[in-house]
Amino acid sequence: MTDTALRVWPIGGEWRREARAMLALAWPLILTNLTQTAMTAVDVILIGRLSPQALAASALGVNLYFALMIFAIGVVIATAPMIARELGRRKHTVRDVRRTFRQGMWSAVAVTIPIWVILWFTEPILLFLRQDPALAAMAGEYLRALEWALLPFLFYIVLRSLVSAMERPMSAFWIGLGGVVFNAVAAWALIFGNLGLPRLELVGAGIATTTACTLMFVALALYVTFERRFRRYRLFGRFWRPDWSRFREIWRLGLPIGFALAFEVTVFNAAVFLMGLIGTDSLAAHAIAIQIASITFMVPLGIGQAVTVRVGRAFGAGDPEAIARAGWTAYAMSLAFMAIAAMVMILAPRPLVGVFIELSDPANASVIGLAVTFIIFAGFFQLFDGAQAVASGMLRGLHDTRVPMIFAAIGYWGVGLPLGAALAFWAGWEGAGIWAGLATGLAVVAVLMTARWMMRDRLKLVPHTPPGAPAG
Repeated sequence: MTDTALRVWPIGGEWRREARAMLALAWPLILTNLTQTAMTAVDVILIGRLSPQALAASALGVNLYFALMIFAIGVVIATAPMIARELGRRKHTVRDVRRTFRQGMWSAVAVTIPIWVILWFTEPILLFLRQDPALAAMAGEYLRALEWALLPFLFYIVLRSLVSAMERPMSAFWIGLGGVVFNAVAAWALIFGNLGLPRLELVGAGIATTTACTLMFVALALYVTFERRFRRYRLFGRFWRPDWSRFREIWRLGLPIGFALAFEVTVFNAAVFLMGLIGTDSLAAHAIAIQIASITFMVPLGIGQAVTVRVGRAFGAGDPEAIARAGWTAYAMSLAFMAIAAMVMILAPRPLVGVFIELSDPANASVIGLAVTFIIFAGFFQLFDGAQAVASGMLRGLHDTRVPMIFAAIGYWGVGLPLGAALAFWAGWEGAGIWAGLATGLAVVAVLMTARWMMRDRLKLVPHTPPGAPAG
């Protein structure tokens, strides 16, 4: 089936089966992403009750931590398309799955160690960036407790990639939800000194998150060790045995994924600093708008994770038609959801702002007006955000990560940020200019990613099965 045949959405049995399979895999991943977002949101809410200074210090620390963490996640999630391809090639393979999983865990250790070193020196890094010395000191203490969460969290991500590639994602969701609940209780106790525990404030928040991530990893590790469907893989057997070719392949795929994710995350971090140059009201309004956009983004992100697995399995089986079905099904699902989200943001931005700030308070009038404007801009880029998230997942399923990384660099840092800064400060658009730049950058990335997917046959990214030959 060619791409031109998709001008009319097919309703045949194979497409319906693909849609059901995609939805069954995607919705637990979407919920898992939302639980991870909820963990951060709970920490922000609790820390905000300490003092504005504590909240500002945690924001500085988390910005640095999150930028490095998202890069590390990009490296280790390369295990998902690799395992999916191996299962597509040989449905009941055990050895290949175990070896890829093992080297994914090794990669988690390898990427974590240098990040630990960087985060240990958070305070001097923030001072070098001319941040307030008192806030830098508080952020440094916070991250010296929080940084130890990175390795168990990456181990959990590798395990989540495994269960997702095997199309059994619900276990990761329930364990992630349990982690959110535990983190909320532990943070409440350790930040404020409740339940007979010492009052540790920001350090307590870091300890709570580290403990929650460790328990999430342990719980999911126990599940895959003893659950019948996973037991036969003996995933932790001969754990210290190297497989250097597989280790190198994870990094070959994962490094571009990590950089692509980092380009996207850091451009939004840079937007925060630009908003701070404009004014406090613009910064507060930006925080509201970006939180709303981040929540809606969890849906195409989950669909993108699911399509990586579905395309990866079809890729391993050598089935170009199944590759096309999986990719375009996910693409349509993502655009359908984001179209609804866009309409809500464009037509009813004020009620969305009211979730975060009191609309009737005259003191909030400036922030409300700016936030409404920013949310409307966010509504206009929803389709582009959904398209680029899913298209990048489709390409990962084909093990195509290097060129998409270049697209991300061009779109976010070559177009989006410079245009946003120019519109904000030279054209006088201020905060609206920054959001216009972000929207344009997302549009560029979405168009480039989609075009590459549509040219996958010409670029020889997919196998070509001779007529009459069995796929795979």
